[in-house]
Amino acid sequence: AVVSTQSTGDMEAIVQAAISTGAQAVHPGYGFLSENCKFAELLERNGIAFIGPKEKAIQAMGDKIESKIIARKAGVNCIPGFDGVVENEDRAVEIANEIGYPVMIKASAGGGGKGMRIAWNDAEVKEGFKLSSEEAAASFGDDRLLIERFIDDPRHIEIQVLADSHGNCIYLNERECSIQRRNQKVIEEAPSSFITPEVRKAMGEQACQLARAVNYQSAGTVEFLVDSQSNFYFLEMNTRLQVEHPITECITGVDIVEEMLRVAAGKPLSYTQDDIGIKGWAVECRVYAEDPVRYLPSIGLLTKYIEPSVAENTADDGVRCDSGIVEGSSISIHYDPMICKLVTFAPTRREAIRKMEAALDDYVIDGITHNTPLLREILGNEAFLSGNVNTKFLEEEYPGGFSGAPLTTSQRAELYPALVALHHNKANRAAGPESYKYVVTGDGEERGEVTVTVSKDGTCAVSLEGQTVTVTPQGGIHEPLQKFTLDGGREVTLQQLEFNGVTHSIRYRCCRKDFTIVTPLQQRFMDAMPEKPVVDTSNLLLSPMPGSVSMISVEEGDEVLEGTEVAVIVAMKMNNSLKAPKSGKIKKIWASVGDVVDGDQKILEFH
Repeated sequence: AVVSTQSTGDMEAIVQAAISTGAQAVHPGYGFLSENCKFAELLERNGIAFIGPKEKAIQAMGDKIESKIIARKAGVNCIPGFDGVVENEDRAVEIANEIGYPVMIKASAGGGGKGMRIAWNDAEVKEGFKLSSEEAAASFGDDRLLIERFIDDPRHIEIQVLADSHGNCIYLNERECSIQRRNQKVIEEAPSSFITPEVRKAMGEQACQLARAVNYQSAGTVEFLVDSQSNFYFLEMNTRLQVEHPITECITGVDIVEEMLRVAAGKPLSYTQDDIGIKGWAVECRVYAEDPVRYLPSIGLLTKYIEPSVAENTADDGVRCDSGIVEGSSISIHYDPMICKLVTFAPTRREAIRKMEAALDDYVIDGITHNTPLLREILGNEAFLSGNVNTKFLEEEYPGGFSGAPLTTSQRAELYPALVALHHNKANRAAGPESYKYVVTGDGEERGEVTVTVSKDGTCAVSLEGQTVTVTPQGGIHEPLQKFTLDGGREVTLQQLEFNGVTHSIRYRCCRKDFTIVTPLQQRFMDAMPEKPVVDTSNLLLSPMPGSVSMISVEEGDEVLEGTEVAVIVAMKMNNSLKAPKSGKIKKIWASVGDVVDGDQKILEFH
């Protein structure tokens, strides 16, 4: 298998490709090479322009220890912490106790959430030091770590800056990036509903002070942690184009990539600070190939892939879908799990959110597990809608991850009529305009008895619990997206997954729902069927995700305590520690270091 360092991370191959095609410049995107000084230097040696900041700025801001020192000198608010390199676990514990818990351990050369751990006590510092240093070495070739005070319950808000070689530096307002998992962003929006004009100006000016301090020339992002009193502290500067840059483009009208090209060509910025305003609201959802319950990556083949309807992939209609895959693409363990970034733009925040909900409902992704159910759920969460978010949002609102939620009364009232109309048109489409009775049973949902009366024009009058709804299907019954109009107004979207004549597997509000729809007589027979026994896996440690085994720290016959680390699985550049689920003796080791394992594959067995 080809790993990322042998493909998109192969600097020599990229330079040779640029030379052979006669390219004058290379834009590194937002992968690891975008902040790699050696890559920028290699391009320069070969007479190829690097579309990004100068090497010295990348180096200064890429080293989190040096960047904090520079930030303090530039008058930027900083988090209390240790500004040197942490040599070993014992020194890490000493520093953590001097700073005071909780602390953040993070890679000096890192970014994108790689090599970051939060520790609340000495034991977690030791474990975090080990895992973070290994992750940092694997991702960045640099295992140096730093430690700083962890600001509890903060918002993560960043400022987009643009600077040129003529002394101009401007800020393009802020992005709210607080909704995260594993220190990686999930939903971003611009502007932030929390930031006042006065705080925005102060943050923007400090971001520009930092950019000027390192003679920054290109697009960059200064990230801050903001507490409940609007105090803000420098976190890091990303010396590259950010994944979430489109939402800033939407609200400012500035083409950030075009400005990067201008700056790389030695031209001045097209804008001054007075030109920058806020026009509307934009939201970005990162669609990941991962399990939204445990936030673990998913691999496989995209058997069906249809992106939401967009107009030439621009924000003209308020929807933008940036992706690099098509139906038939393979999602592997060697790359970041992000499938696409989905952006919506509208005059107000609520309108942008509603547009995003509709876009997610229209997004068809089959063959892998993905996080659209979680994204769709967050968009309707009351705390999110009120703007009451922080970096702990996911763990506080969904402490066990998100595996779906029971239907509300209003959701049930729109889903059941649409689903029964779909079932009748598929299972009994040759039947005449008569009345039919069905029993609808869903996993974890209340059973419903429904009567359907079909008209000659194909509309259905569906009666459920005394309420009758007129359902008008839109489009053919075999399309993956099924749209229905209820009572001539409300629109309901369902995604068809599987249908065997009795059982429907669908997505509603992005969540998979399995329903059985039968006649009352058939239901009586099904109720009499015995249930299958549940398989006991309590003595097994299963891999929580596909990946490769990088370490097994026990042998057969060893006694271990519950919570002891027994193995490490590497997936999508992240080290995942597997711990003993119970105390006991190791009966059998089913995997070896270097093995590539599937999700739920046996790793260890206990007596």
